[in-house]
Amino acid sequence: MIKLGIIGYGGRGSGLVRIMEQLPFGATLTAIADVNRPGVLKQLAKREKDPNAIRLYDQPDEMLAREPLDAVIVATRCSQHTTMATKVLARGLPLYLEKPVATSLEDYRRLAEAARTAKAPTMVSFPLRVTAVAQQAKRIIESGQLGAISHVQGTNNVPYGEVYFQTWYRDENETGGLFLQKATHDIDAINALIGEADPVRVAGMVSKRVFRGDKPAGLRCTDCGEKLTCLESKFNPTASTGAGFQAKPEEYLCCFATDTGNEDSGDALIEYANGVRANYSQNFYSRRGAAVRRIRCIGNLGTIEFDWNSERATVWMAHSSRVETHDCSTKDESHGGGDKALAMNFLQCVRGEAESISPLSAGLRSVLICLLARESARTGKIQEVR
Repeated sequence: MIKLGIIGYGGRGSGLVRIMEQLPFGATLTAIADVNRPGVLKQLAKREKDPNAIRLYDQPDEMLAREPLDAVIVATRCSQHTTMATKVLARGLPLYLEKPVATSLEDYRRLAEAARTAKAPTMVSFPLRVTAVAQQAKRIIESGQLGAISHVQGTNNVPYGEVYFQTWYRDENETGGLFLQKATHDIDAINALIGEADPVRVAGMVSKRVFRGDKPAGLRCTDCGEKLTCLESKFNPTASTGAGFQAKPEEYLCCFATDTGNEDSGDALIEYANGVRANYSQNFYSRRGAAVRRIRCIGNLGTIEFDWNSERATVWMAHSSRVETHDCSTKDESHGGGDKALAMNFLQCVRGEAESISPLSAGLRSVLICLLARESARTGKIQEVR
């Protein structure tokens, strides 16, 4: 049996545990550290296994000191990821860490220092890099069919922007902004596709033109006089407001208030040590068919583009009329099957049977690019990697 402990047992954390417990490795949750006891009990009530067999702690230090754990998942809110990860690394325990691995350059440096001496396996929750469609693209790139990849273009038109402006995600003190919340996934996938090359220069720009306004801070949709007509209201039956997850309608906050936080679009330009250049663009007010999450890799012999939403990849050869299409459907598995692939690999790492396919070094590389893009957007200057 693999005894799992978790720090932060919300919706995401409980979902990761459920996936791991369903795999044939004997993984079992034995301890939880979370200050939100009512929230933990709510999640435990959904478990198929006996929740009474799990010991609850308010503080992670107590859990780590008292429990004979084989591995620990960190799924707290983002601002605490670095602090909790360093506690686990100091204990020499295998670590599964949610993204982003840091929300400031100070935390990045602190975690990088801890990682240098870490002996146990690490896993960062980057499911996009191991989805079937991304893995197919990687195989095609590594085959040499497209020649040398020199340019990468990434686009993420997010159709569920309300999550980042109408729930707790709007608090930039917790999230660090939307490069760290969203782009860190896509940037990591780009890094994996081009051979984990290190960045040398990063430029970033952001804007906030849609989700802003002068409504009172803290205003909830349910208390607003415009809730039946507002295009972003959960109470407007004709509005198209994206995926609508993370909260009940009555819990949603006004995205046109003075305290919404977060940019609603952003762009990053990255130069890598191997000469590859990548540009990435994201926005949070696309809807319906405009929603895409895709990457295009351009080589001298051909180009490949794939989309995580459609789970299809297309290859265009540069010197012939040949076009290839690849359907990589995963039947609606979580994150295109990426969560399951990471969970399986992590448990194999805990048992000493594999090496991590998404190690902490990947999380650090991606978050550094995102932090520098954020700093570039703030200062208006290209950021050199030192």
